[in-house]
Amino acid sequence: MIRVGLIADTHGWLDEKVFSHFASCDEIWHMGDFGSMEIATKLQQFKPLRGVYGNIDDAHLRSEFPETLRFYCESVDVLMTHIGGYPGRYAPKVREIMKQNPPKLMLCGHSHIVKVIFDPKYQCLHINPGAAGKQGWHKKRTIMRLEIEGTEMRNCELIELASSRS
Repeated sequence: MIRVGLIADTHGWLDEKVFSHFASCDEIWHMGDFGSMEIATKLQQFKPLRGVYGNIDDAHLRSEFPETLRFYCESVDVLMTHIGGYPGRYAPKVREIMKQNPPKLMLCGHSHIVKVIFDPKYQCLHINPGAAGKQGWHKKRTIMRLEIEGTEMRNCELIELASSRS
């Protein structure tokens, strides 16, 4: 079993509470808009980190992280990108991937809107953990935790860190 911490849209600011919430996690997955290499480095020093760059990330972050990441965790095929859309409204690049070779777990950020939606068309779980940073229009800063064992994804938890202004 792998316990994963899901985070996105830090925009250069990382709440210290993330470390206590992700203490039991085996890995951290960041869905883009780190905002600074310092955020990525702090997370990498804490736990193994997988991530993708977002639209606000600079050339240094783009050289360290891909735009799209496809991998297996346990026996779950995972697709991660920053601008992914959601079931019924996928971004164009993601829509093509979904048509040709859909994953079982699709992760994205960008919208700052928490979403956990099963897509029956592609038999895929879509997750957006919302935004963990202070910048943006969201009212609550959020992260998530997820357990993956074999082909099973379970115990998906939404964690509210605080209001986006505090």
